Amino acid sequence: MTPLGALALARGTVDRVTEKRSDPDWLDAAWKDPRTRVLVVSDGQALVRLDNTRADLVFVSPPDAPPGLRMLLGQDTDDVVYFGVNGELPTPADVPPLGEPPSPSPSSSSQPPGRTRQDVRAVSLREAGSLLGDRDAGLFTHAVALANWHDSHTHCPLDGTPTLPAPGGHSTVCPKDGSEHFPRTDPAVIMLVTDPDDRCLLARNAAWPGRRVSILAGFVDPGESAEQAVVREVAEETGIKVHNVRYLGSQPWPMPRSLMLGFRADAPAGQVIAVDHEELAEANWYSRDELVAAIKAREIALPPSVSIARHIIESWFGGPLPSTWTEPLPPA
Repeated sequence: MTPLGALALARGTVDRVTEKRSDPDWLDAAWKDPRTRVLVVSDGQALVRLDNTRADLVFVSPPDAPPGLRMLLGQDTDDVVYFGVNGELPTPADVPPLGEPPSPSPSSSSQPPGRTRQDVRAVSLREAGSLLGDRDAGLFTHAVALANWHDSHTHCPLDGTPTLPAPGGHSTVCPKDGSEHFPRTDPAVIMLVTDPDDRCLLARNAAWPGRRVSILAGFVDPGESAEQAVVREVAEETGIKVHNVRYLGSQPWPMPRSLMLGFRADAPAGQVIAVDHEELAEANWYSRDELVAAIKAREIALPPSVSIARHIIESWFGGPLPSTWTEPLPPA
């Protein structure tokens, strides 16, 4: 088994400067600094420049940012401060080509050969996460996680009063009772189960189209450890009992607010898979040779590289695997 490597949404190079989140004077000064960059997010999307091999976030200056909730994302080693704003995305046509500074008249700016404004579009973390660099992946993930929480937690849970966001965007306050409220993260376990022949267990969710498969996953119950959740979820979904549960790594998955905790687990021999055909449509054991053959025959497709599931599968396999989640597949 190889290490998981760099998980797409578990990267980042910017210091979150948590001590500045409650300092309104520092936040105001940072917002007025012409070096400050703003990432605008809306419904889990941001503008990026895309080509075949990479993606880069599109930032705006504070004066060009739309109205919306401000969220302090951090500060880099050059003292450049990054904010997120939960508001209307800029128009892609107004974004200058890569390497060209913003122009007061976008239509008058020259475009480098081979570059057009059509490379700029709104995308989600799921689409662009694995193509972004370390800094941009961390900033996008952070901004989306905060924006999703604010969008879904607008009122005090104690008395229903609309809450007010704190200056740094990392909490809210109820103006009636003074209670503070902080972003919620839902822990979920995701696990690769192997049998004594070192075959891995892959399943297809009943809601997924085509032949898409992945490893098993589920939310941690109240009062339950992550390891207990692994054992329970595998048994609930497939009827397979497991032991020797061990932790591999974690990745945020703010769609809308999960933290994926990756595990391996062992299944003793002689067990029969039993899915309920409501949550899971099917589940099967795959040896390494069987997995490659099924992928090449287009019988199955694996999760995309942005997901921790893909990394866990490839860690068990021992290297990269072909196929991506987005490839067209024949009907089930």
